[in-house]
Amino acid sequence: MSEPNLQSVLDASGDIVELLRNQQSGPNAYPGVPAEYSNWRNEQQGWAKTCVLFNQSYHMVDLEVSGPDAFAMLNHLGINSFKNFVPNRAKQFVPVTPDGYVIGDVILFYLEENRFNLVGRAPVIEWVEYHAQTGDWNVTVERDERTAVRPDPENRKSYRFQLQGPTAMQTLEKAMGQTPPDLKFFHMTTIQIAGCEVRALRHGMAGQPGYELFGPWAEGETVRQALIAAGKDFGLQLVGGRCYSSNTLESGWIPSPLPAIYTGEALRPYREWLGANSYEAKASIGGSFVPDSVEGYYLTPWDLGYGLFVKFDHDFIGREALEAMADKPHRKKVTLALDNEDVMRVMSSALQKGDRAKFMEFPSAVYAMHPFDQVLIDGKLVGLSTWIGYSSNEGRMLTLAMLDADHAEPGTQVTLLWGEPDGGTRKPTVERHVQTEIRATVASVPYSEVARDSYADSWRTRQPA
Repeated sequence: MSEPNLQSVLDASGDIVELLRNQQSGPNAYPGVPAEYSNWRNEQQGWAKTCVLFNQSYHMVDLEVSGPDAFAMLNHLGINSFKNFVPNRAKQFVPVTPDGYVIGDVILFYLEENRFNLVGRAPVIEWVEYHAQTGDWNVTVERDERTAVRPDPENRKSYRFQLQGPTAMQTLEKAMGQTPPDLKFFHMTTIQIAGCEVRALRHGMAGQPGYELFGPWAEGETVRQALIAAGKDFGLQLVGGRCYSSNTLESGWIPSPLPAIYTGEALRPYREWLGANSYEAKASIGGSFVPDSVEGYYLTPWDLGYGLFVKFDHDFIGREALEAMADKPHRKKVTLALDNEDVMRVMSSALQKGDRAKFMEFPSAVYAMHPFDQVLIDGKLVGLSTWIGYSSNEGRMLTLAMLDADHAEPGTQVTLLWGEPDGGTRKPTVERHVQTEIRATVASVPYSEVARDSYADSWRTRQPA
């Protein structure tokens, strides 16, 4: 008898949408750090006013890909161009299915010739692993599993920190004992901190100056303490797990595309390769949007703002499908600023008996791994909201959404349908509630003016009118 796999799980379920909407898993966890070091309001304000240190060592998967065919294989799997991609660079790496729908995205680090590292959520990691194992590629892959599902959580291969904010460069300068290198966005170099050799990537999650720092696991605490000591004079805030995922509301990155691999005969071998306990088999969906089939949740690169990554200068899986989509209308990624009075109405419903709206957690109101809420105009569906939470820096409840282009102009008034139909699904994060509409105003993405003006040429930068 063959081992249980994702395909067998789907076959047994009968209805994929029902399976994913009623999974018993809640939102992605951020283990290894306290929920709060001080309080999440101050921690949020740290990345806008002083600087913060994110400890990203626990919640993401790392995959090292090496060998003579590593460059060619990754080039074949991603929509991105690898033209002029050389060691000591990085890029946001986006693979799609043969039908052109997004599997996910990770950061791809080009460490040295024939050696790469991918860092992020499991779906892209597993897609690359599958092709390394089943394709005719001369490559080796080594997976460094995230803390939540490994037997030895304190023995990973690498630590990973991010230092960002207006005083990040001053903090890094003090920790290094010299002026930090002036790197271009997504360029890497090697620096010294507390006698340790540290790889540094010029990066930033909300548009502020910053670096992603990584190195051998055993040296992580030494480097972290050196950064903490250096940041005392510059208002450094440590960021806990409760606050971490709310950063994306200001930076504009949608972290929640459902991997579009649940249907299609071409992907059956992949589903049979994925285990019954894989990320995809345990993924949960929440929200007011319930399509007729799971394909209704599949997203294109343009939905996520990744259209500029699509380059037809190389052969890759999904190229033909994306070429057919390229000139068609696309949804546009936006921020929705929710109406304060309506948000207070939703929150105050918890202070009464009788019907209540879906409870809004702070700072992140995401209650499933993949949230999908309807965005409406006059009761008509015009888009989807995919991430929701509160920004202390902006003083607003925000969502990241993708809208039909005709309705995506900043200032457009829409409504968010908040809560699940029929009183809610069976997810443990969902209490009995009634749906309600929340007024919202379409705004730019990223919502943070600093982020729109400070990023390199990418989906984050301010687009001409």
